[in-house]
Formats: sequence, C-alpha cells, structure tokens
Amino acid sequence: MASFKTKTFEKHDDYMTPDYAWENIKQYIPKDKTIWECFFGDGNSGKCLERLGLKVIHQPVDFFECDLGDVIVSNPPFSKTKDIMKRLLVLDKPFIIIMPSSKINTNYMREWKDKGLQIIIPRKRIHFEKLINGTKIEGWKNHCYFDCFYYCYKMKLQKDIIWLD
Repeated sequence: MASFKTKTFEKHDDYMTPDYAWENIKQYIPKDKTIWECFFGDGNSGKCLERLGLKVIHQPVDFFECDLGDVIVSNPPFSKTKDIMKRLLVLDKPFIIIMPSSKINTNYMREWKDKGLQIIIPRKRIHFEKLINGTKIEGWKNHCYFDCFYYCYKMKLQKDIIWLD
C-alpha cells in the first residue's frame, strides 16, 4: 500500500480574472444593459469591462445582500459556488459567470437543468492571477490546472454551447 504525506493548505479564493477572459466574450455581453461585476476582487475586472465600452457597477458590496444592475458578469469565488448558484436562482437575472467546468456535475447545478443554462467554452484555459490578502504572489506563474466555462443564463445566445475560436 502506498503511503501519502498529508499537507496542510491554507485556502485562498483570490484569483483575479485576466483581461483577455472578458475580451474573448465581449460580443456576448450586452452593451445596452448595466453590468454588475458583483465580486470585487482587486477591482481590475470591472475596469476591464468598462474599457470594453460597458456600463458597469463594480463596488465592494456583499453579493448575498445586494441586487444591482441588469446583468451579472463575474468570476465568483469558486469555494462559494453552491451558495452563489442558489442566490442566482433567487435573483433570476441574466448572468455570465466563470466557473470550473467540473461544477456542471455537482448536485446543486442540477437545480439549473430545466432553466436554460448555456455555456461558452474558451479555446484555452483561463490563467488567473493569484492574490493573498490583496497582494500579488511573487513568483506565481499564473498557470491554471483546470478548465473553466462561462456559464450563462438568460443571455439569449444563438446556441446552448458555444465553442470560442
């Protein structure tokens, strides 16, 4: 029998979205709606969406207590996905959120099976920038070891699954 060493990992959920992740799907984000980038992070994601010509609400507010904008476009903390998806059901507003592709297999995502969820699949992995306590990690190579999808709801995409080129 193989033996394994136990490692203690400190959990950090601060992985910032690179600009190209939003630039790659800009044609799917409505320009005539107010976008709520509801997970503030370091603030750069909202700035990127504004540079794409979008009207954006991007403030350090509690997603679970607020309801802002017309459409949610965000990269939520993956450790809170279950609670976030439940909150999105309650809000019932259009969204595009980045989450690991493996989330589609979870029980809580089954609540969405008849809701018209759509998916945009990036051509390559999104390599997030890691922060710990708001500080960039020295030597972090921004390599992501898992794939993500853009999960979409009420976005009226032409297809239920879109593969980006």
